[in-house]
Amino acid sequence: MKTFLRLLEFARPHRKFWPRYLIVSILSVIFGIVYYALLEPLLTVLFVPENIDLSATLPQFTLSVDYFKSAFRFYLGNFMQNYGLLTGLVYVCLVLILTSFISNLLRYLSQRILVSMRTHIMRNVRRELFKKITKLHIGYFNTHRKGDILSSISNDVTEVQNGVANSFHILFREPLLIIGFLSVLFYMSPKLTAVTLLTLPISVFFIGRLSRKLRREASQAQSMMGRIVSYFEEALTGARIIKAFNAQKYVNKSFQVSNETHRLITKKMFNRQELASPLSEFLGVSVTAAVLFYGGYLQMRGELGMDMPSFVVYISFYYKVLEPAKVISNAYANLQRGLASGERLFAILDIEPAIKKSANPLSITEFKDKIEFRDVSFKYINEPVLKGINLTITKGKTIALVGPSGAGKSTLADLIPRFYDVTSGQILLDSNDIRDYEPKELIALMGIVTQEAILFNDSVYNNITFGLEGVTTEDVERAAKIANAHEFIVNLESGYDTNIGDRGANLSGGQRQRLAIARAVLKNPPILILDEATSALDTESEKLVQEALTNLMKNRTSIVIAHRLSTIQHADEIVVIKDGSIVERGSHKDLIDKGGLYSHLCQLQTFS
Repeated sequence: MKTFLRLLEFARPHRKFWPRYLIVSILSVIFGIVYYALLEPLLTVLFVPENIDLSATLPQFTLSVDYFKSAFRFYLGNFMQNYGLLTGLVYVCLVLILTSFISNLLRYLSQRILVSMRTHIMRNVRRELFKKITKLHIGYFNTHRKGDILSSISNDVTEVQNGVANSFHILFREPLLIIGFLSVLFYMSPKLTAVTLLTLPISVFFIGRLSRKLRREASQAQSMMGRIVSYFEEALTGARIIKAFNAQKYVNKSFQVSNETHRLITKKMFNRQELASPLSEFLGVSVTAAVLFYGGYLQMRGELGMDMPSFVVYISFYYKVLEPAKVISNAYANLQRGLASGERLFAILDIEPAIKKSANPLSITEFKDKIEFRDVSFKYINEPVLKGINLTITKGKTIALVGPSGAGKSTLADLIPRFYDVTSGQILLDSNDIRDYEPKELIALMGIVTQEAILFNDSVYNNITFGLEGVTTEDVERAAKIANAHEFIVNLESGYDTNIGDRGANLSGGQRQRLAIARAVLKNPPILILDEATSALDTESEKLVQEALTNLMKNRTSIVIAHRLSTIQHADEIVVIKDGSIVERGSHKDLIDKGGLYSHLCQLQTFS
């Protein structure tokens, strides 16, 4: 219930939907009840017309069931007395058609309101989910399967729409019908209705037990679907490796295990779901049989208090009570699947941000002095990645971070824009802890170019201007020229308007990297972080990209992570990291002369 109520919160403002919906639904239920109540005079006219009082008088108006019932009988008697039995039958049929039309028109109008609310909810759920994913810290994506996240975005949202949002009209309108029809049943025969209602808790028990199992199985099925989506995502992104290693059999076998497990869980879940309808119908017929038995028993004793048409209408009303109850039981079964998916969505939406903003953040618009690491340590879970880092990066200087793979170079760089927060120690920027600054303003000071150029399925122009506003075409072209990208861009089919495909698939590695550099040039940040920006390129592309990086680094504070040591020999200071600690620092010449780890790494690359 808590998950259901939280999903309803996405329908705010409620006044936009609920008042209109309740008014229209109540009117629809009233006319629906009148429609079925007209069966009594219809049967009376057809089978026992002598029971109609032709001398009845129009009663004084009161807002009660008895008044409307007496008024209808007055006009029916009038028609039959003045125009004959057939005209009376026409009168009843016309009123029947009119009430049915009004009831169904109002039902349609209520559905339109709910459709508007349903689409409103799903739009808001997707919006909040997307906003949350864009705000999650980087570490979240390293500890969670991408397939689970994608499954929540697609499958879980769809299940919420099918199982929860589509059940709103059933869960709100059908109870109104049950209340309305039960009221009429109590009005017609309180004794018969009260006794037969004692059988309903048995139905509720069986359906409730079935629904609880459905919810548990739905949660397991959605979890397995997340794993299946992960396999598909890995197959798409790793297609070359799978083919290169002839690993189709291996990945197919792994996929089939998860796929078969998902099949068995969903088979069991759908079997239970299909059981809901026949079970509720069987229980409904059983209750109806109980009504017929007890009604017959009262009639034999002369205590029923109804004639034949009235008893037929009573049974019709009782069946109409069972009909929405059956619909609700089916909807409740579907609802369990939707609620299980809703819980998975809220598991993402409720994640507390790992990177918290200061209660009174400082504003920062420019970098004036230095970045300082003071005894900084960091660990992802338990194993320390950085230990006791002390480092000062002065404005305008280029600092290179080198060392073996896994030494902690990229992690150290990721701490500066607060992709992660330090476990202990401090990082100061212009003498203030970076955790005290407004996060958006802090990261606005930095430009980042990584080993893998992150591009989007959009035009060249939009990829360069990504996230920036008020940019002119001249600014974009100037940035592309500095990044050595303008020449290849103008030779593309549509120039700057060319779509580069998913992740820039239509471009070469060097072209993608130069676009990423052009993006950083356009941002014009005072602090630049280059994370092995040339390591995956061939010699010709590396030369062009290195020239672009040299242009980009002019008059900026740069932190360069380099695998190819030839690219950082002119850095103001080279910091050598091993096992999370700084083991050497100095200029290229000083470190070569020292003959330590840096010198050894240079020798391995036949460079000294």
